[in-house]
Amino acid sequence: MNFKDRFTKNGVSALTKLILPTMPKKCFTTQENSDRFMLRGDEKFSYEPGKKWSCGFAKTTFTPDDYSKKTYYIAGYDSNNPMKGVLDDLYVRVIYLDDNRGNGGVFLCAIDCVGMSRNDINDIRKYALESGRLGKIKSINISSTHTHAGIDTQGLWGEKIYKSGKDKAFMNNLKIKAARAIVDAYENRKDGSLFMGYTSVEDMQADVRTPETFDKNLTRLRFSPDDKSGDIYIINFASHAELLGTTSLISADFPAYLINEIEKHNPGSNAVFFNGAVGGMISAKEIKKIYRDSIDCKAYMKEFGSKLGSLTLSIVNEKELKPILNIKSEGISVPGDNIVLILARYLKVLNNDIGRTDKRSKVCIYSEVGYMELGAKDVATFLIPGELFPELYNGEFLSEKNSANHRKASYKKVLSEMTDCKHKFVIGLCNDELGYIVPENDFLINDVLPYINKATDDMERDHYEETNSTGPETAKIILDETERIIESVK
Repeated sequence: MNFKDRFTKNGVSALTKLILPTMPKKCFTTQENSDRFMLRGDEKFSYEPGKKWSCGFAKTTFTPDDYSKKTYYIAGYDSNNPMKGVLDDLYVRVIYLDDNRGNGGVFLCAIDCVGMSRNDINDIRKYALESGRLGKIKSINISSTHTHAGIDTQGLWGEKIYKSGKDKAFMNNLKIKAARAIVDAYENRKDGSLFMGYTSVEDMQADVRTPETFDKNLTRLRFSPDDKSGDIYIINFASHAELLGTTSLISADFPAYLINEIEKHNPGSNAVFFNGAVGGMISAKEIKKIYRDSIDCKAYMKEFGSKLGSLTLSIVNEKELKPILNIKSEGISVPGDNIVLILARYLKVLNNDIGRTDKRSKVCIYSEVGYMELGAKDVATFLIPGELFPELYNGEFLSEKNSANHRKASYKKVLSEMTDCKHKFVIGLCNDELGYIVPENDFLINDVLPYINKATDDMERDHYEETNSTGPETAKIILDETERIIESVK
């Protein structure tokens, strides 16, 4: 180990030893307790189809209407940025899918927010499960659209760095509304057919960190009910929903206008947007102009969303999926190397589930990963608890020469290599927000203030994303556990 590595390791260790021994027991939980409301899904995957798909949809707005009387902080860019108005409403949108094979159905829920901890997501699951109104179900999955113009649902964007920006009453209301929407989606279910199609989106995305790689596919699932009522769309696309830049107006950002475009051209239809592998950072093509505030952000955001909506509607290569739905989830434990996040947990700014390890100077963060298949090996979906770097999905890593640590990526398999399904995609920020999930060979932290100041490598590239990550081992743990899930269900 060279001096630089020793210094970095010792700097992290010193901060850890200073903080962890003073943390009260109530800050910690166990893997078992953290997994309590996670439904694990299918023990084994089977491919005998059911008679018919069933699908339900529900939505509810959670935009606060009392912002003139109390302070709500906008999350995603600057801290201490109070909400001053509404551009468009924030929604919880829920899809329920069931293949009617008798194993139960699956919920896929998207919330217009920057991210949510697994702790808060488990509260939503708890309320829904204890409602007494759900039949046999096998999985509840809740993701964030990652809008940077929503209310702070993590706590990191408050008035002070040491004080949570979350409003307790707002969060309780959001959880209750989300749980009700889950129940409503179940009760609104109808029989019908499910189709999958996709298109390559050209010249709309950017990656502001090397390597420049991302999933260009916009994937569409379309449920067509037998009663000829409106279709239900599930859309997956990878881009930070940050196109308004720093704003004091609440907005779901471009996903709202993507959905508006679909619903405008198909009266009676409904749609849900799920973000993809956005680490790296994957955003819109003109994102640097948005950062510099040299573009009409509002107009660009709306046009971007509307164009994606038009592309969604233009898909013609649909394939009907047999009513086969397989899913499995497992809890994971990742090292809590980022002492800033642990300190934020200690100060109750964050509320992620953390636990003790066998070393008092170490702490872990409990989370989960999931894997879902639709049809007869037609569609594979990876449910990832954070902002995954796309190279962990597609294998397009930086070379030994060009990576920050001048090492080759050493992962046994990337996500796309783990399954033989015909079409694959990632749902990011799903069931937790662990921040950026960075490949280990390009993971670099600041020598003097690790995880506080960003590092700069010997090619003069900054490593901001690491300051918002749990640590270098997270990626491998997520990949390994996902592969174990896929192998276990065969």
